[in-house]
Amino acid sequence: MNHLAHALVSGADEDLILGSMLGDFVHGRIDGGLPIGVQQGLALHRAVDVFTDSHPVVMTAKGLFHPPYRRYAGIILDIWFDHLLAHDFGHWSDQPLDGFSLNLRDILQRHREELPTELRAFLRYMHAHELPLAYRDEDEIASVLTVVGTRLTRANPLASSMDEIERLRPQLQTAFDAFFPELVAFGEMRRAP
Repeated sequence: MNHLAHALVSGADEDLILGSMLGDFVHGRIDGGLPIGVQQGLALHRAVDVFTDSHPVVMTAKGLFHPPYRRYAGIILDIWFDHLLAHDFGHWSDQPLDGFSLNLRDILQRHREELPTELRAFLRYMHAHELPLAYRDEDEIASVLTVVGTRLTRANPLASSMDEIERLRPQLQTAFDAFFPELVAFGEMRRAP
């Protein structure tokens, strides 16, 4: 999943949210010197990624993509599912998306000095593009896919993947509708004491 979904699945605890946001930027063993909630957030992020990547609905959705997009279907789905989540955020959260988005950026800003360099750079990008609020906008999704494509080491079709998303739009919505409630339940179970 992408940033909005990870933050939502983390619940309301600031340390869990922070750890979950660190998940794409911190690799290897989890540092035992981090606050326990941040450690748990990192572990939750990793568990969510494994749950997502191995989920039958997600695996089936990846198989819908034509080459050369299929190789990058996991990335495309993560980002598109954040769009679908943002588009119907009120169904998944009592907090409006604009407030949720500001709160997420505020959490990262408060901990800015503790963040890895790459996450600090992403925080600047989040501020500049009003993410994750702007994930509602398909033009922003297209831009995000293009930016992610430029960060990969090999040539890839991410900049043109909105055409493939458009071809699969109904199937991807159906996949999201089937998968996301299970992801939310998984996150709640993982957060339970």
